[in-house]
Amino acid sequence: MPTVDRRSLQHFDWVLMALIAAVLGIGLANLYSASLPGTPSGLPSEFRRQLFALGVAATAMLVALVIDYRRLERLAVPVYVVTLLLVASTLLLAPLTRGNRSWLVYGALSLQPAELAKVGLILALARYFHRNPPSEIRRVRDLWMPALIAAGPVGLIVLQRDMGVAVLTLLIATTYLLFVRIPARAWVGIGAAALAGLAGLWEFVFKDYQRQRILDFLDPSRDPLSSGYQAIQSRIAVGSGGLLGQGYLEGTQTQLQFLPTQHSDFAFSVLAEEWGFLGSLVLLGVYFTMLIWGLVVANNSKDAFGAMLAIGVVGMLFWPAVINVAMVLGLAPVIGVPLPLVSYGGSQLLANLTALGLLMNVSMRRYIF
Repeated sequence: MPTVDRRSLQHFDWVLMALIAAVLGIGLANLYSASLPGTPSGLPSEFRRQLFALGVAATAMLVALVIDYRRLERLAVPVYVVTLLLVASTLLLAPLTRGNRSWLVYGALSLQPAELAKVGLILALARYFHRNPPSEIRRVRDLWMPALIAAGPVGLIVLQRDMGVAVLTLLIATTYLLFVRIPARAWVGIGAAALAGLAGLWEFVFKDYQRQRILDFLDPSRDPLSSGYQAIQSRIAVGSGGLLGQGYLEGTQTQLQFLPTQHSDFAFSVLAEEWGFLGSLVLLGVYFTMLIWGLVVANNSKDAFGAMLAIGVVGMLFWPAVINVAMVLGLAPVIGVPLPLVSYGGSQLLANLTALGLLMNVSMRRYIF
């Protein structure tokens, strides 16, 4: 059993812990309201399952916190490989659900390995950029190894036909590009290649329903009773919240169940309807303060591996939050990305709390050499 150095306990990051607890608390209260409609009595089943998942995720967070993160550098590659094998196993073992094979199911338990692959990805990239500082990377071809590391999980998730998670995983990897010193003209060429790649994806990879989501994003009125329904109902819920909201458990769209997947992808719509613009600002303020604190942890880290690990965790929590909120407000296509720590989902909660455990690990050992 790993032990914790007493010096690290003296520097436990209570501020970060308080921010995490605040977001989790808001998320649980919001989930109760979102899952209450249709529940005959007692606690809603989604709320009970989320509490169970929170217990498992909190245990994983504790493990990630206790083991000195500097020892994890040696384990980064094995962890990365194991998560890749888990994702690959879904191609053979996972049932076909809504057009993709993303979930391993055993009785009442289910796991989405792609969420855990994000943790493996940031560990592997942190290890690479520790040994190859981003500030020394000045040519695109010097990125072939991190590109290969990112291609592993992204490629497997594409094979699962879960394009939303694939795009999100790729964005997490691109967080590190902010720190390289590649000339702007090189990025112009990459941008042109990316546009050509997107055209190829549209023509040869995207399914009809994926194209439909993008077209509905551009014009939700094309099919307001079917594929555009989610985006329209979400906007109605957010708009009806006004400045102060309709009150907890009083949201019309939520309690009458007009809002699809209101406990998962559209959890933020529920919060905006019940607590209004000001309540939404409180949640986003706490959430992004947590991310800024993560950047402070990265800046204060005494070694490059800790700094790169903290940056990866911030990216892992930043991108899904931005995409989810944009999706809810109708500023991005509906691609099934939950809001971390707020939306319902055990796998994403497990992965995100594990990553935050690593972030706290870096923070509390910043004074120990």
